[in-house]
Amino acid sequence: MTERTIFITEEDYERLEGLLQGAARHGSRDRENVSRLAAELDRAHVVPADSIPADVVTMDSEVALRNLDTGEEMVFTVVFPGKANVEQRRLSVLAPLGAAVLGYRAGDVIEWQVPGGVRRLKVEKVLYQPEAARKAGE
Repeated sequence: MTERTIFITEEDYERLEGLLQGAARHGSRDRENVSRLAAELDRAHVVPADSIPADVVTMDSEVALRNLDTGEEMVFTVVFPGKANVEQRRLSVLAPLGAAVLGYRAGDVIEWQVPGGVRRLKVEKVLYQPEAARKAGE
């Protein structure tokens, strides 16, 4: 698996670090997912929100993915655990797929271990990114 450069905003990084610290203190049941997210954050390039490219998946971004093995397309928003809701397609950053896409760009291919094996996913498009929306509103 090739590792690509991933980007995280300073604000997302700080909030995610807090989430990870809280999970560590409280013995989270998502221990493996917490470890994966921590590893992703360790290798991420942390940048100011106004410097993040508009095609990068950040927290609260809506993203369109394609499973390269099945052709299945999926759309969801990456959120903090308290806002997760499957019916509303709001996926927790602590879920394997949520952690997998964070920081990647449109066009990137991600290989990620999930309970059923390795998934190969392509980020087709970032449909909404809060940082880009704020820039557009300037």
